[in-house]
Amino acid sequence: MTDQNKVPSLFQPLNLRETTLENRIVVAPMCQYSATDGTPNDWHLMHIGNLAISGAGMVIMEATGVSAEGRITPYCLGLYNETQTEQFTRIVEFAHQHSHAKMVLQLSHAGRKGSAMPPWAGRKFIAKDDGGWTQYAPSAIPLAEGLPAPTELTPAQIKQIKLDFVASAERANAAGFDGLEIHAAHGYLLHQFLSPLSNQRTDQYGGSLENRMRLTLEVFDAVRAVWPSTKPLGVRFSATDHLENGWDIEQTVTICHELKQRHVDWVDVSSSGLSPAAKVDVHPGYQVPFAERVKAETGITTMAVGMITEPQQAEDILNNQQADLIAMAREFLYNPRWPWHAAAELGGQVHYPDQYLRCRPWVRNDVFGEKGSALRETQSN
Repeated sequence: MTDQNKVPSLFQPLNLRETTLENRIVVAPMCQYSATDGTPNDWHLMHIGNLAISGAGMVIMEATGVSAEGRITPYCLGLYNETQTEQFTRIVEFAHQHSHAKMVLQLSHAGRKGSAMPPWAGRKFIAKDDGGWTQYAPSAIPLAEGLPAPTELTPAQIKQIKLDFVASAERANAAGFDGLEIHAAHGYLLHQFLSPLSNQRTDQYGGSLENRMRLTLEVFDAVRAVWPSTKPLGVRFSATDHLENGWDIEQTVTICHELKQRHVDWVDVSSSGLSPAAKVDVHPGYQVPFAERVKAETGITTMAVGMITEPQQAEDILNNQQADLIAMAREFLYNPRWPWHAAAELGGQVHYPDQYLRCRPWVRNDVFGEKGSALRETQSN
C-alpha cells in the first residue's frame, strides 16, 4: 500500500492505547457452548484459530464467566482457575503465531440467564438437582413467566462479583490477551442492574439511573486498575431493551459519558436481550443508529454490530461517521474469509498465512500485499 488516503476506511489501522489494529474489522464474540467445566478445548482452538487467520483486526472470544455460576450454561467458557488459564494461553499463542489479529476476551456474568441449556437444547432452565446452580440477579424477578425467580444478590455477594471480574482480568492478562471487553449487554448480570425492569433494588445499586449504573462503573474501574495501562478495555452495551420503561439509548449515552471520563477504549453497541418479550425489527444495519448516536454524542471509539454483511455496507458506515469499528458474528461463521473478499471488492489488503497465499484472487493479486502480487501462476504444483 502507498497513499493512506487511498486505502478504504475498512482497511485503515486504528490505535487503541499501545495496540494497533490492522483494520476496522472485528469478529464479534459468539458463544460455542462447547467447554468442559469452563475450560477451552480443541473446538475453541480450531474455531478461534480459523477466525484469527481471517484477516480481521480484532477477534473477541465469547462471553466467559468470571465464576462457575457466572456462566450461561454448563458448557460455557469460564476463567476462574489455572487449568482454564493454561488452555486460553494455548489459543492466544496459536492466534498470535499464525495471524496479526489482536485477541480480546469478553468477561461476563450471566445472572438470571445462567444455569440454562444451550440453544439447540431449548435454553431450558437447569435445576440444581440436575446439575444446575443458583441464579443470582439484582432483584428476584424471573427472566420470563413460568421460570423460577432468581435470588437477589446481597451487598457482600455484589462485592465478590467485582472481585471475580478482577481475578478473571488478571488471568486474561497472564494468558496473553491483547484486550478485554466487559459484557454489560444482552440481558446478562450487568445489564440486569442497568435496566429498571430487572433492577428494583432500594439500596445504592437500584432506583435512580446513577445507582443502576453503579455496579457496571465499579466493575470497569476495578478491572481497569489491574488491567495493564498499555492494553485497551472496552464495554458492550445493549443500547435499548426494546421494552417500554426499560433501558434505552438516552441512558446508554449517559453511562458512556461516565465511561469516557474513565478513558474507556471502545463501546460495542448492540441491543435487546433482557427479556424474550422484546419485539425487535431486525433488518440490515438495524443497530447502527445506536452506535452512531453514541459516537456523535460522546466521541468514544464505537463499534457497530448487527446484520452487517456486505463490504460496501461496512465501508459506508465508517465513511458516514456512524462507527469506528465493524463487528460481525454469524457472517463470519458463514464466510470465515469475509475480510479477504472485502479487500478484493474494496481495494484493501489483509494479512494471510503463507500456506494460503496461492488462493489470492487472480483479478486482485495485491490483496495479500507485495508477496501476493509477486506470485504468478507460472508454478504448476
